[in-house]
Amino acid sequence: MRLVIAIMTASTALAAAAPHAHKAASTHATSRFTTPSDADASPAVRYGALSPDECTAELTQRKIAFSAETARGVAAPVRLLGTLRGVAFHTDLGEAARATSPWEIGDCRLVLALDDFAEILARHDIVEVIHYSMYRVPPKSWAADKIGGQHNGGLALDAAKFVKSDGTTLSVLDDFHGAIGAATCGKDAAPHPVTAKATELRSILCEAVDDHLFNVVLTPDYNRPHRNHFHLEVTAGVRWFLVH
Repeated sequence: MRLVIAIMTASTALAAAAPHAHKAASTHATSRFTTPSDADASPAVRYGALSPDECTAELTQRKIAFSAETARGVAAPVRLLGTLRGVAFHTDLGEAARATSPWEIGDCRLVLALDDFAEILARHDIVEVIHYSMYRVPPKSWAADKIGGQHNGGLALDAAKFVKSDGTTLSVLDDFHGAIGAATCGKDAAPHPVTAKATELRSILCEAVDDHLFNVVLTPDYNRPHRNHFHLEVTAGVRWFLVH
């Protein structure tokens, strides 16, 4: 029964389609779950269990520049004021608009996971991640004291493009070369066709998967609404992982 509940909870990540994505058919591939015995030692599970004070203390310890924000539904809302290990995470809005956009707000726990992810990105010479959003403002009917998950809780990022120091861009839409229902990571996973950009995009993503930085990772292999981004999510209070 617990596994069924977990599957139903994680499958709601379908709602994480980027705000700029076109509407599409709801057909999607079967979700693939793991519940590793050492889940408690993973970054995603550890970060998901942190209190707001514990989380912001760790941001400070890591010398991550941030400002505290107010965001309905977010337990520990922050706005990044600089890069993470030399990697900039931002939307494609202009700099002035980004300074006040709600899409640039993230829960502190997601930021810790992104800081770990930035270490992987730096190894691939990525200096910029262009995303669609982290936080999305809940509907007006949302209770003022209700803490959300996924984008309503600022706990997910939809990464669209990865830019290298020489300006080369790896685009999820153009370069991932996946297919709905195909394996994303593992021995049977491969882009079609195989290109240098597709191979590197998959390597970046699957290194994060191997390190258990995010509880939920959805890609173009999952469904059409995710054809243009990687949905990377920390899910508080769980010990399972969904990758597709």
